[in-house]
Amino acid sequence: MSTSPARRQAALTALALDDEALLNACEVDYFIASGPGGQHRNTTASGVRLTHPPTELSVTATERRSQTQNKGVALERLREGLKALTFVPKVRRATKPTAGAKRRRLEGKKRTSEKKNLRSGKSFW
Repeated sequence: MSTSPARRQAALTALALDDEALLNACEVDYFIASGPGGQHRNTTASGVRLTHPPTELSVTATERRSQTQNKGVALERLREGLKALTFVPKVRRATKPTAGAKRRRLEGKKRTSEKKNLRSGKSFW
């Protein structure tokens, strides 16, 4: 995953914030979370969606019946996502086999070929 430098910098800036400041920088949406959890969960807006506009990162939490607990879980997930955005992959460089490695590989192929040719009684050399 390639991340633009501006998005990476925004993620680094957001990670430096404390929880309250990070919540203030996000758009918080509450919604009714469906699924198991009984009548309380299905009738209250306990699902939480956090969207961080500078990085366009969005996370949701709907596991708990409590909105406050879901907000905490969503904040943890947001921090994990921001940390993933800051990752800079190492530059990969193409490598070539050495001349000695090429020579050894070809010698091994030649020996195998000679062995197989001797089995059938044919000889090309």
